[in-house]
Amino acid sequence: MSQSGTLYLRRRALGWLSFAAMVCPVPVMALANAPAADAAWPSRPITLVVPYTPGGTNDNVARLIAEKVSARAGQPVIIDYKPGAGGTIGAQFVAKAKPDGYTLLNASIGNLAIAPQLVPVHFDPFKSFQSIAYVGNGITTFAVRPDFPAKNLKELVEYAKKHPVSLGTSGVGTPGHMAGEYFQQLTGIQLQHVPYKGSAAAINDAIGGHVDLVIDPLSTTFVRGGKLKALAYFGTDAPPEGVSGVQSVVQQGFKQWDSAFGGSFLWTAPAGLPEPIRQKLTQWVLDAIADPEVRKALVNVQVNPVPQGAEETTAIVRKMHGIAQSVFGSGAVAVNDKSGKSPADGKAKN
Repeated sequence: MSQSGTLYLRRRALGWLSFAAMVCPVPVMALANAPAADAAWPSRPITLVVPYTPGGTNDNVARLIAEKVSARAGQPVIIDYKPGAGGTIGAQFVAKAKPDGYTLLNASIGNLAIAPQLVPVHFDPFKSFQSIAYVGNGITTFAVRPDFPAKNLKELVEYAKKHPVSLGTSGVGTPGHMAGEYFQQLTGIQLQHVPYKGSAAAINDAIGGHVDLVIDPLSTTFVRGGKLKALAYFGTDAPPEGVSGVQSVVQQGFKQWDSAFGGSFLWTAPAGLPEPIRQKLTQWVLDAIADPEVRKALVNVQVNPVPQGAEETTAIVRKMHGIAQSVFGSGAVAVNDKSGKSPADGKAKN
C-alpha cells in the first residue's frame, strides 16, 4: 500500500475513535481509569494495622486470622503496630489510607465506638470505614486479688459503698474503661479509674494489690492460674474454662449488660473499598473463623468467636457507639491516672 493510503487509513481510524469518545464518553473514560485492581488483587502484601501494642488480645486475634487470610490471598498479611490514644492513631492511619484492599484495620469497639467519645479524632467511625467482618467478643471477668472481701458483684457493690475501690484498665477509651463506667451508672457506686498503658500492667498491679479490680479479657487467664479471683464473667454464654462457681453479669441481675463490653474484634478498611475486594475479604475472614483450630485458638486467647458479615458488623459498631455516648455523655469523665497526667496518648494493649 502507498504511503498516502496508509496515512488515509490512520486518519480514518482516529476519526472513528474521536467519534466514539464523544458519543459514549463515560465507558471510554471508565475503561481508561478502571483499576486493573479487582481481578488481580491482591498482587502484593496486605498490611493489617493493629492499633494497640504487641502481645495483647487485639494482636493475638490479628495474627490468628491474618495467617489464614494470607493463605487464601496468596500474599503475606503483614502486621503493622500503630498504638496510641486508645487505639485511635491506628484507626486514623487506616481511615486516610487508599481504599485498595492493601491497608486494613484489626479494629475494636474501643477505638471505633468508645475512644472517640473521649479523645479528639480525625475520622468518622462510620463514614471513614467499610466493615469487613466481625470476629468475636472478649471473654472477660470482673477480677480481684484472691483475698479481696467480695465473692460476687452484689458483695462488690456493698463493699464499694463503704470503702474506696480502684479499677485498673488498659487505658482511657478501652472496653474495660467503659464497662467500669457503665457498672457505676447501674449501681450508683464510685470506682477510682486507674488507666495503664496495657492490660498486662493493670493486671500485674491487681495481683500485687495496687488496684482492686480489673475488667479485661486477659484477667481470665490469671483467674485460671489462681492469681486473681473472678466475681463475674461476660462475653460468652458459658463460664470460661477454669472459671467455676461464678455467675455471669446478666445472671447476677444486670440484664442490660452487653457481651461486647468485654472488647469486640473486627476487620475493617478505608471507606470506598471496591465491593469485589470487600466480598473476598469478608469470605476469607469468615472462613478463617470457621476453622476448628482457629476457633479453639481464639478461645485460648479469651475471645468468643461470633462471626458476622459486613452489614452486621457495622450494626454492632453503631449499637456500641450509642451505648458509649450514653455512658460518657459529654465526655466529662475523669481520665487522669494517679500522677495526674492524662494517659490518652498511652499505648494501650487491648
